[in-house]
Amino acid sequence: MTDTTRFEGYGVLVTGAARGIGAAISRRLAEEGARVLMTDVDLPEAEKTAAGLRELGLATEAFGCDVGDREAVERAVARAVESFGALDVLVNSAAHCTPDLPLFEDEPDDEWARDLDITLTGTYRCCRAALPHLVASGRGAVVNIGSVNGAQDFGNHAYSAAKAGLTSLTRTLAGHAGRRGVRVNLVMPGTVRTSAWEGRDADLDLLSGLYPLGRVGEPEDIAAAVAFLASRDASWITGTTLAVDGGVTAVNTGFRRALSERAAEGQ
Repeated sequence: MTDTTRFEGYGVLVTGAARGIGAAISRRLAEEGARVLMTDVDLPEAEKTAAGLRELGLATEAFGCDVGDREAVERAVARAVESFGALDVLVNSAAHCTPDLPLFEDEPDDEWARDLDITLTGTYRCCRAALPHLVASGRGAVVNIGSVNGAQDFGNHAYSAAKAGLTSLTRTLAGHAGRRGVRVNLVMPGTVRTSAWEGRDADLDLLSGLYPLGRVGEPEDIAAAVAFLASRDASWITGTTLAVDGGVTAVNTGFRRALSERAAEGQ
């Protein structure tokens, strides 16, 4: 059961909010009392998602924003401040992931640059534009959405490099912003059931067996962690990476299984 007042009076901006993890974060924070500006490069889908949440009585508004465009980012931040009177929380969920080619040497520069520009530099743009307002709020918080790809090898060279960079940016920005009253943290999801996996239920079933908790994540799992880090319940937490990954980065399930099977063969 969620606390319907934890974010009462808060103004929140979420990027990549049209679907998946970003949409779930928007819903969770709005359920806890926040007014949420749901931004996405896909404005029609963001509007559809926001409208569905408003039908539930939640205070959500859609706004088109390409985090690859500095002016678009600044317009989105200005809209949040104008709509809500303040900006208290920024959640950076927007990302871009290009599938790897079979050979690393065939990877094109433009795809590498796009993954880094949207996933890493886009977060930088949003933080830069939002920080003065987060300072002014007196309770400002940034939550970045990283990935286990930034901590271990799960493929996707450029996307993984960008997510690893987000972990570093989270630490350095936390050091800079802490004295100004703003906390900066990162949630590191494992495999999450989103539209990116649509039609691949068999793959998700296979991956579930690699997770110590026996399942892949749901967008709501990530939203719950974001809500904690964005709230005053985490008022003495900054610069941290919170793994919300079913234990996949802590436990080598394949190794354990191989040993168990080997032991069973020896009996």
